[in-house]
Amino acid sequence: MISKNLSFIIIVFILFLFFLIVYLLRKRKLSTKYALVWFLAIILMLISVLLPGVMNHFANLIGFELLSNMLLCFFIVILLFITLALTVVVSNNKKKITLLIEEISIMKKEMEDKK
Repeated sequence: MISKNLSFIIIVFILFLFFLIVYLLRKRKLSTKYALVWFLAIILMLISVLLPGVMNHFANLIGFELLSNMLLCFFIVILLFITLALTVVVSNNKKKITLLIEEISIMKKEMEDKK
């Protein structure tokens, strides 16, 4: 069972994380689809703090002995999905940059030929 002091600290952290995500969304520094993933993580953390018995039961149903192990596994999976999504974005951007470099090179060559 989580102590009241630790629960309070976790709830303060969750609120800080929530407001940070909202701030990043407003400043357009975070995409909505990634914010939704973080909001899902926040909801899971809140449920685990406010209803530890329910989460313990759910963890036992899945096969985890401890709630902390299930939450750690869950957050690792979320981070892997975020990493995969960002890798796709970087790969697409690399293709676009290569295409732009090729187009600029062709335009430079055409301008040099006209001179």
